[in-house]
Amino acid sequence: MVSAPVYGDIKPQDDYTHPLGPEQNFNESMYFNFFDNAKGLGGFLRIGNRANEKYAEVTLTLYQPDGTVLFNWKRPEIENNDGFDAGGMKFETIDPLVKLRTTYEGHAVSLKDPKQMADPGQAFRENPHKKVSIDLLHEAVAPVYGQTNNERADADPEQGFGRAHYEQHMHVTGTVSIDGETTQIDAYGLRDHSWGPRYWQNIYSYRWLTCSFGPELNVMVSEIRRTPEERTQGGVVIRDGKLERIKTIDLDSAFQDERIHHQRMTATLGLENGEQVTLEGLVKGYIPLRNR
Repeated sequence: MVSAPVYGDIKPQDDYTHPLGPEQNFNESMYFNFFDNAKGLGGFLRIGNRANEKYAEVTLTLYQPDGTVLFNWKRPEIENNDGFDAGGMKFETIDPLVKLRTTYEGHAVSLKDPKQMADPGQAFRENPHKKVSIDLLHEAVAPVYGQTNNERADADPEQGFGRAHYEQHMHVTGTVSIDGETTQIDAYGLRDHSWGPRYWQNIYSYRWLTCSFGPELNVMVSEIRRTPEERTQGGVVIRDGKLERIKTIDLDSAFQDERIHHQRMTATLGLENGEQVTLEGLVKGYIPLRNR
């Protein structure tokens, strides 16, 4: 573990929840992903507090070595924005910008064919549900990067997609238990934290690549289209703790099933220092998810 330098204006107190804004669609969320290459197991956890709407969005996804995916999504009621604790999932800040803990106690639907989630109701009804217990420690291996003012404070909240946002690459250790069978996790991943007015439907598309290989190399690529014509690109390449910003992105995906399900991708990244970096990826775990 390393101490975490900050690129941007993020402060240690930002690693906790923030005062609830007046906007009806005020959202504060944390997201954590991880993948253990040796075990072939990984996934992500997310809580999005929408306290003015009196509920949280809770998402769990686990990718297993045989291609099976475990998934759950809930909208538990909440009364405030005092912490991330809803629907059996909990996030704790142990050492701000350095160490956090994620836990989950509950169930998830087990999908041998994850594409069934294209029809969520049918997928939840027709597949077995398994008990899931997660206890993970996320420790910084790279700097924090982000800003508290990604959108103007006077911007229309109805068009918001998160005013403040930061990310960090992490070393992840702990346990994942499925129906009582426990796997020890030693993984790498990424976390992000955002707050401010947000409707997911306010953007046309969102392409996001997070690549975590340990302290030596971490990459994040982001391409957001608010409209088909308007494109915002960004990201970072971090090598041995040194952060270099991405200036241009050429992201190409190969699909199957009439461009519904992607199979592989290539990203050509132009860095601010003039260097060009190419990423190639093959889809090994996949589930179609949506937000309505």
